[in-house]
Amino acid sequence: MKSMSFPDPAVGVSLKSQHYDEILKRDLPIGWFELHPENYMNAGGENHRALSQIAERYPLSFHSVGLSLGRAEGPDLAYLERLAQLVKRYEPFQVSDHVAWTSSGGIFFNDLLPLPYTSASLNSFCNSVDLVQNRLGRRILIENPTQYSPLGESDRDETEFLNELARRSGCGLLLDLNNIYICANNLDFDAKSYLEAIDLSRVDEVHLAGHTESEWNGSRVLIDDHGSEVCSEVWALYADLLSCSGPVPTLIEWDTDVPALDRLLDEAAKAQACIDAIEPKAAKHAIAV
Repeated sequence: MKSMSFPDPAVGVSLKSQHYDEILKRDLPIGWFELHPENYMNAGGENHRALSQIAERYPLSFHSVGLSLGRAEGPDLAYLERLAQLVKRYEPFQVSDHVAWTSSGGIFFNDLLPLPYTSASLNSFCNSVDLVQNRLGRRILIENPTQYSPLGESDRDETEFLNELARRSGCGLLLDLNNIYICANNLDFDAKSYLEAIDLSRVDEVHLAGHTESEWNGSRVLIDDHGSEVCSEVWALYADLLSCSGPVPTLIEWDTDVPALDRLLDEAAKAQACIDAIEPKAAKHAIAV
């Protein structure tokens, strides 16, 4: 496996088409952009024209939602081939997907669907990650999911599942702190205990995002919508994480109600200030891919 440089600055933002022109006109104080590769799987057009120019100036990270790693029949091989061609074309410093499944039997569900945490699902997921990493010729990252109700079939905690997945497959982890906070509220567990249980040496990227609050059957429910600023509780989790892990490439993830670019940059500056404030320790100066 080859290694890519630690982005400097370490914080990136989501790449959105409405910001292309402004990005290309300015010298931005961020380290990288993350994109959904599904939006770039056509051969050419305006998206690729802009992305090619952006890629000359900033590192890219690919955050996939289409591999469907958690489905019983394994990953979507047709999607994987398209992803492999895009990875070859742009050489992103990271490629990631989710603990989820998104398609089955030729039907795409347009959502990240959960899977139970069992020995059988772990074996299947490890096999899927191995297949993808072998095809791409690089290590990928896997993100912790959002959940809204317990999965009764599970026989282990999510942290145990993720730690064992990383150990067995060699993949890295993408830790979404907003997802942890949402699940802690919805499933009634302690978010800090989750951080204590996860193997932070495997965490090679962090996501920070916003959410909305709703009510169901008289209970407060948090909804993962990536449509607002990061809340104070998630910023506190981020500070706790950095104090233990040292600097980690961090994304401000904003996918709905996308604001002006400067608002994204303000959130990125907050994250970079958190990184700059910690004592230098065990920094991940290179990322295996």
